[in-house]
Amino acid sequence: MQRGNLSTVSEFVLVGLSDAPHVRFLLFVLFLVIYLATLVGNITILTAIGTDSRLHNPMYFFLGNLSLLDILCPTTIVPKMLDTLLLENKAISFTGCMLQLFFLIDAVGTEIFLLAVMAYDRFIAICHPLQYMSIVSMQLCAHLALGTWLLGFANSLLHTSLIFTLPFCGFNKVEQYYCDIPPVLALSCLPTYSRELVVLLVAGVLGGSAFVVTLISYIYILLAILSMKSSESRHKAFSTCGSHLTVVCLFYGTTICTYVRPSSTYSPQQDRIVSMLYEILTPLLNPIIYSLRNKEVKGALRRVVSKVRTAL
Repeated sequence: MQRGNLSTVSEFVLVGLSDAPHVRFLLFVLFLVIYLATLVGNITILTAIGTDSRLHNPMYFFLGNLSLLDILCPTTIVPKMLDTLLLENKAISFTGCMLQLFFLIDAVGTEIFLLAVMAYDRFIAICHPLQYMSIVSMQLCAHLALGTWLLGFANSLLHTSLIFTLPFCGFNKVEQYYCDIPPVLALSCLPTYSRELVVLLVAGVLGGSAFVVTLISYIYILLAILSMKSSESRHKAFSTCGSHLTVVCLFYGTTICTYVRPSSTYSPQQDRIVSMLYEILTPLLNPIIYSLRNKEVKGALRRVVSKVRTAL
């Protein structure tokens, strides 16, 4: 079937995680439990932020956006993975593959920008506490959050259009359990060097800029904390930004291993493991990290649970 005179491929075939029926069933149960726990954890965080007036401030506004992304990212991947594991339905349509890649890159890109904004927010809070409320207004937060989502959307639209306007002829086996940039590029009939270069350049400029903002913010934060005379003040400052710094390290460590390299070094087996870290496990761990390390979030969660128990 011809698609826009560019492709003879009407569907792709994803590689399953296992061919053994009993292993597939165990993996199905495992990933279903992880996915449901991720949804429950992030929805609980959103509920706590939305219903507790104590959390109606910039820091938790951005955390709510992060929880939305932590719902979007695994939802893009896991349902099809579960379908493949349970029913062994490995086929995905051309459009389905394109949409899966689009929403994945959108979620990853938006999170990169959001983490930079969150780092800047913590920088102002710790390094300029007296000016914090006048600098970081809720109106500014709304504009910054909207900007991160729009940048993520534009970045994903560019990447997706560059990849899916390539011709795909005959071979359609994606060496991954979902549609991602390196394995889909490997299926093109034509050389992809120029498009890879554009993808790396755009990702490098946008992602690199966000990374620099994050890094510089935390350098200033660290210097400000070390200069504090009171150990209680240092502890409070570390607890305030420690959760976010943990999430930043976890996210950047896994995404850099996956995307910041040419497709010639692509290793399907290695990438399946690495990609699970930031697409499936990181969204599960983020609400746990924030709830365990943040007293205000723990207090809000206890109040939410108490309200639910009272209602029941």
